[in-house]
Order: sequence, then structure tokens, then C-alpha cells
Amino acid sequence: MLNKFLLSLLLLLPAAVTAQTIYSYTDERGITHFTDRKPDTEAEVRVQRAVREPEALLSVRRTGPDEAPVWWFRNRTQGPLSVRIDLAEAVNVVSEPELPRVFVLDAGAERELVTIGALDPRGSWRYQLQTETVPGRPGARHSPEQPYRLPLPPEGEFLIGQAFGGEFSHNEPGSYHAVDFSMPIGTPVHAARAGVVMDKARWFSSAGLRRDYHGHRANYIRILHDDGSMALYAHLDYNGVTVRPGQRVRRGQKIGHSGNTGFSTGPHLHFVVQVNRDMQLVSVPFEFEGPDGAAFTPRARTRVSTASGLPTRD
Repeated sequence: MLNKFLLSLLLLLPAAVTAQTIYSYTDERGITHFTDRKPDTEAEVRVQRAVREPEALLSVRRTGPDEAPVWWFRNRTQGPLSVRIDLAEAVNVVSEPELPRVFVLDAGAERELVTIGALDPRGSWRYQLQTETVPGRPGARHSPEQPYRLPLPPEGEFLIGQAFGGEFSHNEPGSYHAVDFSMPIGTPVHAARAGVVMDKARWFSSAGLRRDYHGHRANYIRILHDDGSMALYAHLDYNGVTVRPGQRVRRGQKIGHSGNTGFSTGPHLHFVVQVNRDMQLVSVPFEFEGPDGAAFTPRARTRVSTASGLPTRD
């Protein structure tokens, strides 16, 4: 009997990468040293920015005998992860539970989700196991208790380049209700709302206009709010993340530094609030808070001053 297992992981979104900065220098004896920490030396220090491909939000492993394999799925983020499992090119196969089906894995959880075997054990069988992953729980509803804080440093004036429905890149469900703040690389980024850091990416160092390549290569922080919605702070600087997955952050807390990474035309901060609706990340409208507590809707070509919090037309 021939048993053939093919795993096809259709992973929709990246998670944090595991590369890091490598420092090297040559001492007075001619010996070259390599370290992942900036060395305290008067010698010339060379810096290599190591970058790997984006890693998956989900990892999968198989246990059990060939005639009754058991598939285990691990959520690599620190927030809920929705996983849709299906079979393709299945011949003489039965699964428990029946597929397709959507499961929700809690933060960091690993679970046995499906067992697959031959419908008729006397014959050969084969299949492809397909998965799709989307952060968050399906059906989460965005219900903030107050308008969002501007995700900007306490003092300064910043231009909103794109707002809701921006023609350049805010034209898809996941980004339609996004705001782009133009700002110099290295500008502090602050949490617009309290929550838990779900995942991050911090080792990307370049930007470009190839959406298929650069779209998943932006440094970012994803923060889970108490109502199940998630804020994404994107295009951060290389190693520009100062919080860790699983950490709870307060409103206004510094979480990183702006940059110019991923699908980007120039230095800016991309801020968006999203929910998981039917296995798709969908952006939702929101308001920012002014100095008197009054809410305002972000508009393109508007300057906002964090000293006053008031928007003014450019």
C-alpha cells in the first residue's frame, strides 16, 4: 500500500524574522572577531545586517504512524491565530474532524487539530494538506472606549500623506482605513492604544515598489486590543522595535522607531486598525484624540501637531 503525504502551506502573512546584526573587527594581533553585540573597541567595526526571509505565523509537524498521521499546529504569535485547514488532491482519504474547517489557536499554543487516514485501508491514498492563517479571532468587533492617541512623540508636527482610501496603497480591505505619517527615520513611535504585542518584524533594511516582494518585508509591530481588534505599526526602522511579543503596553508608551522598510516610497509610519472577518484582515475606521479630548478623523494632506494635537490643512 502506498501512502503519500504532501504538505502545502499557504501562509498569508509573515511573522518576525530571526536574523540579527553581526559586528566584526580585527584586533592588534590580526585576529578577526564576530559578535552579535556592539563591541567596545577602538578598532574599526564592520556591521553586517543579516536578513532572512519572513517566517510563518504557524508551524506544523506530524506525529504518529504512516497509516494514521496526526498533525500538530503551533501558533508562533502571542495572540489568537485563525487557521483554516483543507485537503487538496485527496484520494481515498478521510479526516477527523471533517475538512475544510477553521480553528483558533490561542497565543503560543500547539494543538492536535486533525487526524487523517485512508477511507479504505486496502487501497492507496494521498492528499495535500493546505493551511491559511490570519491573525485574530473571526468576528471580533472594534469598540474602543476612547479615540486613539496619535502614535507620535509628545512634541512635533507631522504631515498625514495618505489617509482613508488613499489612492497609492490604501485601496485594499486590509489597508483602506490606514494613515501614513511622513516622518524622519528614527522618529519615536508610541502606542495609540493599550494592548498586548502579538508579533513583530525588525530585521528588514530596505524598501522598494515591488509589492509582491517588498509587501511582506516591512518591519512592524502588531498589538492586540482588549476588544480583539489589532493595530499595525509598519515600515519601522531596521532593529527599530523596542517591545517584545507577549508584552503588555500602555497607551502612549514608546514601542519603536519609524523607518523606511518594505513597500514604501519614503520614510513614514503606516498605522491601521484591523479585525479578522471571515479569514480576512479588514481595516476599520477610527478617530484620533485632540488636546481637549475631542475626536477628529484623519485627513490626507493635514498636519498634526502633537504639542497641540490639532489638525491643520497643509
